[in-house]
Amino acid sequence: MDSGSVALLRELLARTSWLDRARDLGQALRATRSPGGLLLVGTPDEEPWHLTAHLADEARFSGLPQLTPTLVRWAPPADAPAHLRVGLDRLERTARGETLFVLAEQRAPVPLLERVDDARRTGATVLALGGGDRELAGLAHDALEVPREGLVTFDGAQHLVSAAAGEVEQRLGLRGRLARLLDRVSGPHLPD
Repeated sequence: MDSGSVALLRELLARTSWLDRARDLGQALRATRSPGGLLLVGTPDEEPWHLTAHLADEARFSGLPQLTPTLVRWAPPADAPAHLRVGLDRLERTARGETLFVLAEQRAPVPLLERVDDARRTGATVLALGGGDRELAGLAHDALEVPREGLVTFDGAQHLVSAAAGEVEQRLGLRGRLARLLDRVSGPHLPD
């Protein structure tokens, strides 16, 4: 999905709570203290390659090195490059100030839930993007659920969150602040 498609999706979802929820999760990702401290892990069948690539791009484009993710894999090949050899044992070394972002469109397996619980106990921030797994959502400090029959696909939600994480806040000038104030005071504009 290119930036134009993400912009169109955001426009379509403007009157829903999706953008606010994606923005909240994106902001939580930015709270990671250091590059490499944002750990992304999926299920054994679905590793979050796509979101890892998008967050790496957002880190570069926005100048936010803490968004540079570490892909944690279930069974990385021994001959893979170093950045693709990070296994689940990395979760045992998760520390305060790091963020563990779990993606599970289906139910998260018990071994993953156990590791997530351990990471939370060490002081890591746990975030989740899931398909309705109550146990995973219960372990997360913040979670976004993507219903199977909802407005947004699991892939679309990943794009919304990564775009929100890379948003650089722009300070509004006097005109912008006044326009925002007028919008709030007068209420939304409804077409005739």
